[in-house]
Amino acid sequence: MTQELVMDANAYGLSQQTAEIMRRYNDVFQRHDPSALAELVADDCVIENTVPAPDGARHAGKEACVALWTAIATQAGTRFDIEETFVAGDRATIRWRYFMTDGNSLRGVNLMRVADGRIVEAMGYVKG
Repeated sequence: MTQELVMDANAYGLSQQTAEIMRRYNDVFQRHDPSALAELVADDCVIENTVPAPDGARHAGKEACVALWTAIATQAGTRFDIEETFVAGDRATIRWRYFMTDGNSLRGVNLMRVADGRIVEAMGYVKG
């Protein structure tokens, strides 16, 4: 099933709400502080992670999603550079570069979806 989203004045408010949620989500990783995750993540959230290749692991439910993102956000010696966040209605695309403890990096993207003010879906992909 193909889904199309056409931006119009009616979607502006939803886009603004989604953008704020994404700003707060990105701050978790920029500040290495996962304390906001509990209020950002929906009970029925699903993450399709970037590893293991090729399909990644699936994490379902608030507890599993918060635990995964907490582990990533608090990993010492790493950092995310947010390259771009694009929002359209209830969806967002985040382009990022992740720097590992050994100094190497990889680039990736998260495809996010928000419902009722909380993150309900996140699908992560990396280059390479």
